[in-house]
Amino acid sequence: MALDRERLNRHVQTALSDFGATAHAPLVVIGDELGLYGMLADAGPLTSAGLAEETDTAERYVREWLRSQAAGGYVTYDPETDRYSLTPEQTALLADETSPAFMVDNFRVALSAATIEPRLAEAFRTGEGVGWHEHDEDLFHAIEHSWRPQYAANLVDEWIPALDGVEATLETGGRVADVGCGHGASTILMAEAYPESTFVGVDTHEPSIAAARRRAEEAGVADRVRFEAAAAKSYDGARYDFVATFDAFHDMGDPVDVAAHVRDTLADDGTWMIVELFANDRVEDNLNPMGRAAYSISTLICTPCALDQEAEHVLGAQAGEAGIGEAVTDGGFARFRRAAETPMKLVFEAKP
Repeated sequence: MALDRERLNRHVQTALSDFGATAHAPLVVIGDELGLYGMLADAGPLTSAGLAEETDTAERYVREWLRSQAAGGYVTYDPETDRYSLTPEQTALLADETSPAFMVDNFRVALSAATIEPRLAEAFRTGEGVGWHEHDEDLFHAIEHSWRPQYAANLVDEWIPALDGVEATLETGGRVADVGCGHGASTILMAEAYPESTFVGVDTHEPSIAAARRRAEEAGVADRVRFEAAAAKSYDGARYDFVATFDAFHDMGDPVDVAAHVRDTLADDGTWMIVELFANDRVEDNLNPMGRAAYSISTLICTPCALDQEAEHVLGAQAGEAGIGEAVTDGGFARFRRAAETPMKLVFEAKP
C-alpha cells in the first residue's frame, strides 16, 4: 500500500510533539519543585546564570531547562538580551498556585499514573480493574492540588449560587455530605465558607481520609467536619440537605446504585451537585485537546478504578451530560439539569 507522504508527515509531527510533551512533563515538575517558575515570575527577566544563582541550582542544567521551556512556549525568551521571563498568562499557568489555570499538578497526575504502566498493561489483557489504592501515593496528592484551585475559584462564588436554594440553606445551617471527598479540599472549602453548616466527607480510600482529617485540623474546621471511610453506595446518614460529588461520580463502578443511595440519604427537598470534567455527549465532539487529556487519564486511572468496584456501568471521564444524567435519573432522581460550567468543568444539579 502506497504511503501518503503528506499525511505521514502530519502523523510524524504529531508523534514528535507528543514525544516532546512526554519528556517535557518531568521538567515542568522539576521547575516547580526548584522554584524556577516562581523566581522567573518574581525576578525575571533573567539569564540562565541569574536564575541559577537566585535558585541555588547548577547553571548548565538551568540553561538547558530554559531552552526546552522556551521551545515549548512555557517561558518567553528575548534573544537580544539572552534573558528569560514569564508573561502574566504563563505565570497563571505555572507559578500562581491560586490561579484556576494552574496546571503544574496535572503533569504530576500523569507522571504518577504512569508509574504502574506494567500493571495497567496486564489489566488490558485480563479486563480486571486496577484499584485506586494500587496507584503511587503521589497521585492522591497531585489530584488534590490539581483540582483545588478550580474549586477555590468557583465553588462558593459560582457553582453553589447557581443551585436552587442551596446557598441560603448552607448560610443558615444545613447538613452536607461530600461523597468521594479524597483529601477533603472541597469539603473544607465549603466548611470555611458556611460556618453554620455541618459536613461529612466520605471516601473509600482510608489514607485519603486520614489526610483529610489532618487538613481539617489545620484549617480549624474539625469541630464541624468529620471524615469517614465508606463506599459511595453505602455511606451512613440520612436527611442531608445537600450532597456534593466532585470529579468522582465517573470513577464509581455502579453509578446507578450510587445515585439511588444518594437519593435515599437526601432530604425530600435536598439537592445533589455533581461536578465532572467538561465533555460533550458525542465521541466525535470530544476529539480535541480537552477530550484527549480526559480520555487518556480516564484510561490510566478512572476506568480501571471503576472496573475494580464490581462494575455494572463504567461511565469514564468523558460521559457528558447525557451519560451522567441517565445514571442519575435511573437512580431515582426526577430532575436533572446543567447548572453551571467552566472550560474544564460541568456542574449538574439533581433533585428528587
